[in-house]
Amino acid sequence: MRILKGWGMVTNDIERFRMGAWARGAVVFCVVVLTCSAHVFGQWVTYPTPNVPRLADGQPDLKARAPRQPDGKPDFFGFWQPDRMRECTPDLASRVRLTQPCKPGEKVMVQNGPASVPGGLPLQPWAAELAKQRTADLSKDDPHPRCQPDNYPRVYWLPHFTKIFHVPGELLMLNEWNAEFRQIYTDGRPLPEDPHPIYSGYSIGKWEGDTFVITTKGFSESQWLDTAGNPITSAAAMTERITRPNFGTLNLAITIDDPKAYTKPFTIDMNMKIMIDTQMIEEFCLENERDSARLFAPGGGK
Repeated sequence: MRILKGWGMVTNDIERFRMGAWARGAVVFCVVVLTCSAHVFGQWVTYPTPNVPRLADGQPDLKARAPRQPDGKPDFFGFWQPDRMRECTPDLASRVRLTQPCKPGEKVMVQNGPASVPGGLPLQPWAAELAKQRTADLSKDDPHPRCQPDNYPRVYWLPHFTKIFHVPGELLMLNEWNAEFRQIYTDGRPLPEDPHPIYSGYSIGKWEGDTFVITTKGFSESQWLDTAGNPITSAAAMTERITRPNFGTLNLAITIDDPKAYTKPFTIDMNMKIMIDTQMIEEFCLENERDSARLFAPGGGK
């Protein structure tokens, strides 16, 4: 088992393969031990992505204009991964917690998820105590390494890949982790009244200009927002504002209003980067998972 700071536990061979691939392209804090089965390499993971704008040298032009759907709205179709590298802008420190000041135009690495909120999360006292206890217990009860589905928004800051595409009446998200899916209805239906809580809640979406706005309610309280154990309750409402400023980037402004656990709404601002010449890989946590039975609190409590 390997734990990288800022990411969840690595629990199976496919996730080790992915993490190893990312590590080869960046400076990392540890030596990555790469283990994978032969079938990984047979899933079109290097097949060329069509319709990618290219520079004169053949490299992808990630700054090119974002594609459009037939109705003129931005097209989010693609294969996406959370991006921790951000371009320093005058307002970046008001959107994302920075460890040190940056100069306009330079690239900086930032946190994704709740740890990125400037000033920290506005936790209610009971929620702060719960998160503190979960952290002290080394997050042994985290649903993620125990192979439960992750909720949206948590899916966004885990390192797994997400495919997004538009179909009539819906925007669909497919995530590699345990074959998760999400349906955002765009057919004009309202949110259900008094819904039975589910992992990622119930979502409806609409366009405001070039911004896709998603409203979600009906979350299950069994889930965590992050490895630190910050909670989300059935009282939560989440609003996502998604834009595609260029071909290679999605920007997400995710506002969570959960009066049961937080004193005021807070917003997580993050980017996702497009993944080119690769494809989805089956990643089932329970396949050869051997970690959860060995998870203990520092005092030995299971």
